[in-house]
Amino acid sequence: MSKSIKLAILGLGTVGTGVINLINDNLDELKRRSGRDILITEVGTRRQRDDIDPTIIQSSDLMATAASDNVDIVIEVIGGTTLAKDVIMHAIKNGKHVVTANKALLAEHGNEIFAFAEEHNVHVAYEAAVAGGIPIIKVMREALAANRIDWLAGIINGTGNFIMTEMRDKGRPFADVLTEAQELGYAEADPTFDVEGIDAAHKLALLASIAFGIPLQFDKVYCEGITGITLQDVNYAEELGYRIKHLGFAVRRDGQGDGSGDTSAAGIELRVHPTLIPQNALLANVNGVKNAVLVNSHPLGQTLYCGDGAGAGATASAVMADVMDLVRVLGSIDSNNESTNGHHVPHLAFIPEQLSDTPILRAEQMITGYYLRVHAHDNPGVLADITRILSDAGINIDAILQKPAHKLGQVPVIILTLPVIESQMNLAIEKIEKLDTITDKVVRIRLDELA
Repeated sequence: MSKSIKLAILGLGTVGTGVINLINDNLDELKRRSGRDILITEVGTRRQRDDIDPTIIQSSDLMATAASDNVDIVIEVIGGTTLAKDVIMHAIKNGKHVVTANKALLAEHGNEIFAFAEEHNVHVAYEAAVAGGIPIIKVMREALAANRIDWLAGIINGTGNFIMTEMRDKGRPFADVLTEAQELGYAEADPTFDVEGIDAAHKLALLASIAFGIPLQFDKVYCEGITGITLQDVNYAEELGYRIKHLGFAVRRDGQGDGSGDTSAAGIELRVHPTLIPQNALLANVNGVKNAVLVNSHPLGQTLYCGDGAGAGATASAVMADVMDLVRVLGSIDSNNESTNGHHVPHLAFIPEQLSDTPILRAEQMITGYYLRVHAHDNPGVLADITRILSDAGINIDAILQKPAHKLGQVPVIILTLPVIESQMNLAIEKIEKLDTITDKVVRIRLDELA
């Protein structure tokens, strides 16, 4: 008879409890799909829980639970980057496969963790670390394995997407929507990771490594949040046929030079920032707390993956998908603890020795279109001065919207540009802001046609 697979769950918060509920609800289905009994034998928790099956061992000693002889797979859902790392490394050292939902830990320490796992012939699975219940990790590691991925763009933080949706649909200011997001449990009491783009940057680092076969490099992700987005810009974008979304981009650039002047450098762009995208774009119509990732690959083309990016059910679903994969791997371990014909995809989709040293481009080397909002005195020749500066910098204008004068004769001018290297735009904005007729800093938001 097939050996039962024994699980330890470290952390009994929303996700850990969701995993227990999923197993209890779908026990027969799990056995039919895996051919094994899947049992929770131990949990690591700071306090005893009366609602847990009394046959499950409860312990506050997470290190002991991670190394227990009564455990085959360790599920880490405690979060953070200190204790979680120690526990995972201890589990690996003791020959345990690991499932984690910890994007911050993997983005910052994944290279070390994955190398340690390879050394000990175990696997670290992390589907739940990116976009909740959307199986984007599995898709990119397996379903798109024969494709060259050229770029991906994603709504990978539900809190930010909820805020931008409410601002657009209901005309509510950022601060009001953020307060509601906290009351609804979409945002933490300290929402910095969500609204400043750090959470999305953690996830983007993972997606980019899988897409391009590069080591994890979270520290090189350009990161910009949504705290500076105003209703004024949301409305102007709509008037011009665009919507503002907080997106993560990973883009492969073949390059035509070193990235200075009007030449583009070869490398990879990793960037998280508010972005104008066309109203009819697929990502523009993903609203509320939903997540979505758009992948452009050759020869397949564009594919979109959309669904719940957080919550007990979505994250538990992703955790257990990883468990099911590991159950199949465990089914092919021989008496010497060596894998026979088990299905194991490399942690970052590429053979570790084949990871590339392709450079990550600096912010000033990135290429995007731009939305510019300029406030100027309503004097003759102002628009001509602005357009001349942009033209001299080699920046092509796609659209101009000039609004009626307000506030002591000031007039807002909104300009959309075609894609340009960031360093050129930086110089142009510097010159525009030095004009005597300009009354405030130029507001810039990046623009992408997603084509």
